[in-house]
Amino acid sequence: MARPREFEEEAVLVLAVERFWQHGYETTSIRDLATAMGITTASIYNAFGDKRAVYRKALDFYVKRSFGDRVGRFETKPPREAIRAFFEEIIERSLSDTKRKGCMLVNSALEVAPHDSEFQRVVAEVLRQVEAFFRRCVERGQVDGTVNSRHKADDVARTLLSTLVGIRVLARTRPEGELLQGLIRPVFSLLEPDVREAAHVSA
Repeated sequence: MARPREFEEEAVLVLAVERFWQHGYETTSIRDLATAMGITTASIYNAFGDKRAVYRKALDFYVKRSFGDRVGRFETKPPREAIRAFFEEIIERSLSDTKRKGCMLVNSALEVAPHDSEFQRVVAEVLRQVEAFFRRCVERGQVDGTVNSRHKADDVARTLLSTLVGIRVLARTRPEGELLQGLIRPVFSLLEPDVREAAHVSA
């Protein structure tokens, strides 16, 4: 194993993410992390701190590389297309997740956040950011007439967020394509513009 600081922090964080993501926080020990990351326990304490501190860094790293990357790629698309692409990618990732790891953020919301006020705030803030992404898409679509205006953007964004979380949880035990697609079809129907709205915008 490497001595302190004889490693690339990002490279070992990737390995820490994989360990926590697959096995969870509670069942992962510092020794497990040292084995997974390929460094000594002393190196972990010197570079990151205790297990909780490693988990915080791993979760931040995961969020940046998953949600942050996804929003960056999709937000420039037309509103309904952005939302659909977001969900289609989530379903594809859920179905290809042979180890049934799910989403590390949602896993944290279920396992760690209820018992740790700091992680409760961390997870809640990321979920607010996801909700805000959906809200921006809906608002843009309602302005240009490509998204139905019958429902408030806030309500639609929260519905999309709850559907996203539901998909990630359900896919861990029932990774069935038709089931997951069936969850999003009714939600997408909420976005379809009313014929009269579309006619008004094009007039």
